[in-house]
Amino acid sequence: MFITNILLKKAKSKNVLVLMESAVSGHQFTKIRERLADKLELIRFDPYIQRNSLYKERKRVRSLN
Repeated sequence: MFITNILLKKAKSKNVLVLMESAVSGHQFTKIRERLADKLELIRFDPYIQRNSLYKERKRVRSLN
């Protein structure tokens, strides 16, 4: 392996963009979290049912710089 390959290796980003989905209605939105953090679960207002609902992280969309 050449030394230039080692020097030009891409560093992993610190944050990732994840897709959050409502456990009740299926409403989705994206949120940024740290790569090493646990999966997100939060309570947020759901516009489909007009109430607060539990949102769980469904999948990772992409890495952010």
